Amino acid sequence: MTSRLASLALFAGLAATSALAAGDVTDFTLENGMEVVVVEDHRAPVVMHMVWYRIGAADEPPGKSGIAHFLEHLMFKGTDERASGEFSQVVEANGGSDNAFTSQDYTAYYQRVAADRLGLMMEMEADRMRDLVLDDVTTERDVILEERATRTDSEPRALFSEAMSAALYRNSPNGIPIIGWKSEMEGLSREDALAFYERFYAPNNAILVVAGDVTPDAVKQLAEEYYGPLEPSAGLAPRMRPQEPPAVAEQRLVMKDERVSQPSMVRSYLAPQRRAGDQADAAALVFLSELLGGSSTTSVLSRALQFDTNTAIYAGASYSATSLDETTFSFVVVPAEGVSLAEAETALDETLAKFMAEGPDQQAFERIKMQIRAREIYALDDVGDIGNRYGEALTSGLTIADVKAWPEALQAVTPEDVMRVAQDVLQAPGSVTGWLEPEDGEGS
Repeated sequence: MTSRLASLALFAGLAATSALAAGDVTDFTLENGMEVVVVEDHRAPVVMHMVWYRIGAADEPPGKSGIAHFLEHLMFKGTDERASGEFSQVVEANGGSDNAFTSQDYTAYYQRVAADRLGLMMEMEADRMRDLVLDDVTTERDVILEERATRTDSEPRALFSEAMSAALYRNSPNGIPIIGWKSEMEGLSREDALAFYERFYAPNNAILVVAGDVTPDAVKQLAEEYYGPLEPSAGLAPRMRPQEPPAVAEQRLVMKDERVSQPSMVRSYLAPQRRAGDQADAAALVFLSELLGGSSTTSVLSRALQFDTNTAIYAGASYSATSLDETTFSFVVVPAEGVSLAEAETALDETLAKFMAEGPDQQAFERIKMQIRAREIYALDDVGDIGNRYGEALTSGLTIADVKAWPEALQAVTPEDVMRVAQDVLQAPGSVTGWLEPEDGEGS
């Protein structure tokens, strides 16, 4: 089969998969302000039940970093109806799984269960939305402090990442780690947690996403029964966060730590996020990151630094498109044995300059466009992925129409679009370049 025929066959298969997996999307709002999104997928009698709160680490009161993640842990304590830890026990007893996660822009709770258990999940989640009982919180505070000690303070790369974010976001709370600064975490109290909970954990600050073997009418009936009676919070203000001022100078960081065994360099830039009604720049930045560093074998950086010159053992690029505020575009280079960080950085700069002068290879561009199309379609194959797409987008300022239009926005990207956003974003002023090296490293 020729390459073109193979591509056409793949497109046909992907289209069939898309038609089967995507399902219909319905949305409505309860009288108390709770938004509900229903994604039908009747291939298996399974449902993903998710509650997304429009509150994340970047919305925390000053001096209370980590409170959003702290409350996520506390939400598994008891209510007037259920004992501490009983929530997850009931989910497991009904053959399901549950968890939660916090980001800068949202906090989300989910259960994956058989479709006929949806009502029970709504009953329990609605119960803890407005009826959480918090007695002694010191045990859970110790848990998050230990989590920070284990995952961050004992890991030089995690500390380095925190330092990079704090330097890049000079004014935005996005520069504060989600888990929080240790000195502020230690002071989090029961009163802090209750105040945060009572204000922000409310139906008018939440989005219910139900994806799976359901119908909109059935979900609406259950949602009105369990979530409908909950009282909304009064006076919730729009999410207005401090924004970044114009950048006028590049910054450099050098971190030395005796625990570092492999030096690396990172460069980060502020970049535009997906914007409601206008996702073109974000779509082009997705292509830029894929072209420059999305593949460990075929991307521009991997070919130039790993294979052509043996400068690096790894070179990549990344971009986070979905965010309420400005997001990040980053490069990372791990130099090969005997290559200094200065040499690795020079090689990165030379490769980027060549790309900016010549633009993307057309064959590589078309290959990536096909890969992105396939990835977007295959993502619809799992109800969890579908739910995440809608919850993450809607809590980050996007709409259902934006989520539906995102694949089309990606396929509309041209090489000219890629070069335009590259010129706009990859500017030295506003960038942060960091070196992470052993204690006896080369220095700056």
